[in-house]
Amino acid sequence: MHEEKPRGAPGEKPQGSGGESTFTVLVATGANALIAVLKLVAGLLTGSAAMLAEAAHSVADTATELLLLTALRQSARRPDQRHPFGYGKARFFWALIAAVSIFVSGAVFAFIEGIRAMLGSDAEQTLAWVAYAVLGVSFLLEGASWLQAVRQVRNEAAAEDVGFRAWLRNTDDPTVKSVFFEDSAALIGLLLAFGGVGLHQLTGSGFWDGLASVLIGLLLSGVAFILGRTNAGLLIGRQADRRTVYALRDALAARPEVDAVVDLLTMTVGTDQVLLCARLDFADSLDAAALERACVDIDIELHDRFPDLQEVFLEPVPRADPTMRQRVLDRYGGAGAQRLREGLDAGA
Repeated sequence: MHEEKPRGAPGEKPQGSGGESTFTVLVATGANALIAVLKLVAGLLTGSAAMLAEAAHSVADTATELLLLTALRQSARRPDQRHPFGYGKARFFWALIAAVSIFVSGAVFAFIEGIRAMLGSDAEQTLAWVAYAVLGVSFLLEGASWLQAVRQVRNEAAAEDVGFRAWLRNTDDPTVKSVFFEDSAALIGLLLAFGGVGLHQLTGSGFWDGLASVLIGLLLSGVAFILGRTNAGLLIGRQADRRTVYALRDALAARPEVDAVVDLLTMTVGTDQVLLCARLDFADSLDAAALERACVDIDIELHDRFPDLQEVFLEPVPRADPTMRQRVLDRYGGAGAQRLREGLDAGA
């Protein structure tokens, strides 16, 4: 989130991309549920470890999408007395649970099935054409879901004027990111399964089938780790996008009532929801009434210019106070502390 044109009344929360995110998740849910059934039937008919691993993969993806739908529904709840900052982090929590489910119900089964096939006696492969047909249909269905996820990622990245990879790296919408990585892994997993079934058919050795299953397990583990790390960071309380932080700092510094921005704290409390706490050194000429009016005006202006701001807290502090200066410098540390110290000294 960075500075945007005003939308609606000051303080009104935008609808964001919740509708498109829901559609993207629903497309993925339907595709994965159908694919899971097809793969399971093919795995039972052919006895392929890779196909059974892929069936577990699709079951895990279907469960993940259901968890993501829960995340979207829970995070849309309005703030109340028990949760005054809203339920935005529910999306991060359920997305984290979804990442765990990918590993537990998908990767672990793929590892077990793959190792069993690699270490066991070679089993004759039957009805290989069934596996190929199911893999082909699955690739088309997964591809349709993947294209929808790619389209939304591109739209979101273009709206925020960032690159495709940068949006994936910094986004605070774990649902779309989860669908994109899951579908990407699914397409790669289908190619691995195709290779395992093909090599088993060519060589007569089930080792290749088992190896494909193990590789699918590694792939799922990698996706689970990426998504788990992302959502853990958001749950802990990640800073807002840097461009947003800089834009907020500049907007506050430009106010005639503000002599210096002493400290600026932001936290992502939900998708497209940011909490701001700013410590400001106000002009000494302001009396108590003027200071109160300035705080109200600043709050209205910031909500107008940054629709993703949920709450704004402003604290008047003297920039020369040694305790406050040290607290700020200790938080940023190193080169960041040095730059901040130079800025504070310049404004002293």
